[in-house]
Formats: sequence, structure tokens, C-alpha cells
Amino acid sequence: MEVLAYSLFSDFDISLFISGKHFRLYEKFGAHLIQHNNTNGTYFAVWAPNAQAVNVTGNFNQWNKTSHQLNRRLDSSGIWEGFIPNIGKGEVYKYAIKGFDGTDIEKGDPFATKWEHPPRTASIVWDTDYAWKDKTWLNKRPKVNVLNKPMSVYEVHLGSWQRDPSEPKRVLTYKEIAVSLVPYVLDMGFTHVELMPIMEYPYYPSWGYQITGYFAASSRHGTPQELMFLIEELHKNNIGVILDWVPSHFPGDAHGLFKFDGTHLYEHADMRKGFHPDWKSYIFNYDRNEVRSFLISNAMYWLDKFHADGLRVDAVASMLYFDFSRKAEEAATNEFGGSENLGATLFLKDLNEAVYGSFEGIHTIAEESSTYPGVTHPVFAGGLGFGMKWMMGWMNDTLKYFKNDPVNRKYHHHQLTFSITYAFSENFMLPFSHDEVVHGKSSMIYKMPGDEWQKFANLRVLYAYMFTQPGTKLLFMGNEFAQTHEWDFKNSLDWHLLQHPPHLGMQKTVRAINKLYKSEPALYEHSFSHEGFEWINADDAQHSVYIYIRKGLKAKDTLIVILNLTPVYRENYLVGLPFKAKWKEIFNTDAKEFFGSGKLNEDVLLPLQETCHGREYSISLNIPPLGALVLKQAK
Repeated sequence: MEVLAYSLFSDFDISLFISGKHFRLYEKFGAHLIQHNNTNGTYFAVWAPNAQAVNVTGNFNQWNKTSHQLNRRLDSSGIWEGFIPNIGKGEVYKYAIKGFDGTDIEKGDPFATKWEHPPRTASIVWDTDYAWKDKTWLNKRPKVNVLNKPMSVYEVHLGSWQRDPSEPKRVLTYKEIAVSLVPYVLDMGFTHVELMPIMEYPYYPSWGYQITGYFAASSRHGTPQELMFLIEELHKNNIGVILDWVPSHFPGDAHGLFKFDGTHLYEHADMRKGFHPDWKSYIFNYDRNEVRSFLISNAMYWLDKFHADGLRVDAVASMLYFDFSRKAEEAATNEFGGSENLGATLFLKDLNEAVYGSFEGIHTIAEESSTYPGVTHPVFAGGLGFGMKWMMGWMNDTLKYFKNDPVNRKYHHHQLTFSITYAFSENFMLPFSHDEVVHGKSSMIYKMPGDEWQKFANLRVLYAYMFTQPGTKLLFMGNEFAQTHEWDFKNSLDWHLLQHPPHLGMQKTVRAINKLYKSEPALYEHSFSHEGFEWINADDAQHSVYIYIRKGLKAKDTLIVILNLTPVYRENYLVGLPFKAKWKEIFNTDAKEFFGSGKLNEDVLLPLQETCHGREYSISLNIPPLGALVLKQAK
């Protein structure tokens, strides 16, 4: 067999690639099954501008590293390409590269759509063909997957959500997961699933955040088509799919992107910019046009070929600043002497313009912990162009507050009111993610103070607070039924806990909260606008009571939310009203079905002409201990 001259690249493709503006490189690079001169085979293309030679090696040539040399393009692109006859789907291969200094290197294909199951490290010739049956979802997505609709996200690690009970060490396949995950998410009322990284990665304890195969669905769970099946099944049930995506760094594994052609090709050569000290990984060189094209093409690939409805972009703060996790004297600076990574900001702006310009009804969500301004503002207005940003400050303040013994909460009252002062500066998502239940931080239920009843009551009211605040929501798997152990990526969730009433009650609470959130327009129509929120009383520190209004487009949808964050039953408590009306309790975390004490307000609450909280009319009601209740105008 020989390597025949062939190319999928036009001159225009090359021009776009080297200028950083080619966003569908997956249609050109990698291994493509084609027919050439009436012969079936595979076209290979790889970027290795500093290599002396690039050969394809695999089972087909007994792993000979010199017999099938690709042809270097005569332009300045640095692309090696060629057609090898009679190589079909399933062929295992690598690139044998002679580096710029003559060093022999073996690399996997950066654009491979399938890889061997780790710890094996070769790429596999494959395709992304699939007969999709989710057109109904895609057609309505622009209307339902938008910022003025409910968005309750269930964050899932596929390897540990559930495992085979008869063989606990075996992770389930994408198809096996679909059988139980889809009906569970549907039953619990979540609107979206967020999958922790499912791109191919070698080191299992990295949870998928150290990627080597950016264009491949992890072979641990099956083929690309089986992942497509899982996504399709979620779509058929009107559940959106967000993928965790990691354009911030990659590992130094020998078969991966690091020193790909013997030089720092994908990463910065200056290790002050190119090495991440916390994660011992390598940072993409966003100043390089071809690298930006690679990354944006990867984002487009998952939205295009896998019908993903959004990307949650990991570790954005680490991309934006050279001094992230570095002492000032150890950090690089930009051309103006500042700490901002200007190449990264350009990349993120290009990314968001590209994906929002190409796909209707998708989201990009930044995990961004700094005070960088305008993360979710449009690019044309000077922002980065993300759809949403994780509200890390809200999450940290909230958990700090709830860890306090209730007797001391009056001294920390405004930890829960402070977030409203900046809640509408960005489009915020409120997250309780996997990061909060690992590394000694304890599970959500054991962050809560008190005896067993109080712990569960605290957690119920915490979730009610979360879902009645402005912003979209994200809850990590297991949090919904008060998993007691910290998350363990090596084992299934503790589903057996649901045989115990407190845990079953917690699950019922989250199911009911999701139903409330999705059915009450006041909780989502103004998620990112001050028009949707108003305090009735933010200052009752003595009793640790908080009262606020959530508003929709119509006055009849107005809700009053009342939180009592002490274990004291508050009887005949006066609440000022937004307007004169009869009110009905529509939700109460203290319901017995939730493992509460059953202290409800079952009668219609009549308005009293008694001034309270600066308002002309008020109602008198009972507030359960460590409870949250929601009132709506009675019909």
C-alpha cells in the first residue's frame, strides 16, 4: 500500500485555518473514510508544521513507522495529508512523527473520533454517521432552551451515577445509562442534564478534565453513535443536554497534544503562560491562530455532530489571567504589562460569536470565579459573549451561611442578602456542583448543622431558597436525595439510601421544587432582571427570616417566598403584601411527605389592613421551623 496525493483542503480552507477563522476543521483534519480512484480507503490529515516527516502507523502495516509517509503541503500551513487505500472503519493507528530535532514521536490523532479504551492510547478510524430522530426537539429548541424559560440542570458523571449491581467495577455503556437516566431525570423534573467531560481522557481520577481526544466520545462507555443515542433519548423526552468542555488545559501524556511535533505546538512555549501549576497540565496557546481554530472547531463539533444544546466551559478564570494560581513575580504579562491573557479573551469572544451564530437555541456557560466584567455581555458591547456564568460568590456565601448553627445565623444574616446587590450584573446560574462534595468538603447533607431532622430540614430550605432566587439552577447528582458520602468517582451513588424516609423525603422535595419552578412563570420569566425580584423584608436578622417577592410578566403570577432559618416555629407572623389580595400557600418544605413536621398554612390567607414592612396590607401566618413556604394569589 502507498500514500496517494489527495486533499480535502481548498485554498480558502487553508486561508481560514492560518488566520484562526476556520471553525469546522473536523470536516478536514483527522481520518476520513472516502473513495478515491474507485478505491475505498482513508484520508489522513494532521497539523505538524515543525516535523521532518509524518507517517501513519498501525495494524495495517505491522506498526511500521516509515512505510506510509504523508505528503507535506507545499504552502505554509504545516499540514501533512494523504490517502491510504483499503484502510477501513475500525483500523487502529497513530502518527509516527520525526520531530524538528530528529526525535521520533508517536502521537494519537488530535481529530480522531474514536480512541482505544484506556490505558491503550491509539486512535481508531471511525465515522460520525447517525440517523438522528430528534428533529422535533431541535425545531422547538430556540423557543424552550432560552433565557426566559426554566433551566434546572442535573449534573452527572456517567461513570458513577449508576453502575452494574452485579459487577460494581464496570461502568455502564451510554445505552445502558440511557435506560435508567432518562426516565429518572424526567420523573425528577429537571429540564437539562449536564454531562461531566465525556471526551476521551487517559487518567480516570481526572474525572474527564484532562483530555487527550477532544473529538472522541470516551470509549469507556461505548462508541460515538451510542453517545448520540443517549443524547437523542434525552431530546425525545424534552431534556436538554449540556456538555462540560475543557479548552483551558490538557495533560502532558506522551500520546496527546503536548509537544506534538517536537515543539510547543498547542501549548505556550513560555511555561509562565503554558503550564498550569495546580493541575500539572499545559495551557493552550490562544495567541496562535491555528490553536483557536482547533478549539472553536471542537466546540462546533459537539454542537453539530452530537446535537448538544450547550457547553459549560471549564476554568474560564484560569484562561483569562496569567497570574491565576501564580505569585505575581512568577506570572507573565501581556504586551501592555497587564495580567490579562489577551489571546484567551479573543478566543472566547470568537468562540461565542461562532457558536451562537451557527446554532439556534444553544447556551455557553462560563465557570468563571473572578470579577472579570461582562462575561455574559454581548461581544459587540465589549463582553465575552457567554449566555450564562456560574454564580460562585452566591454559592460560597450560601454554604458558609448554612454551615452556621442557627443560633448564630443572626450574626451572618446579610450573607444571604448580599448576592442580590450584584445578581443582575451577569446572567447567573446558581450551582451546587461536584466541586462542593469532594476533597474533604463533605456531602451537602453533612454541611448542615443540627440533629438528623434539622440537617434534612436545613437542606430542604436551602434548595427552596436556591430555586426561588433569580438565575438558573444546577444540582449535582446525589444531592437531590442527600447522598451521605462525598462523591466517589469509582463507585455508584448510594441509591439504597432511598429506603430511608429522610432521604426519600429529600428526593420528593427536589421533585416538587422542580415542578414548582417549571410551573410558576414568576420563577423564570425575569431570571436575569431586577424586574423579577423585590425584598419585602431583608433585615429580620433577629429571627433569621427572609421574605421576598418573585414577579413574572403578569401580576397574577406574583409569588411571596418566606424562609425561616431557625428551628423555631413562628406563629402569627405578619408579612407585608405587594398588593391587596387573598393568598394561598402553594409550597411548604415542612410537609410531612418531605419528612417535615407538617406545620402548614392550609387555609386561604386574608389581607389585613395593618401596615407591615412599609406596606399598607399584610397577612398573618405560621412559618415552620427551618422551613420555606411559597404563597400565590388565591383564585
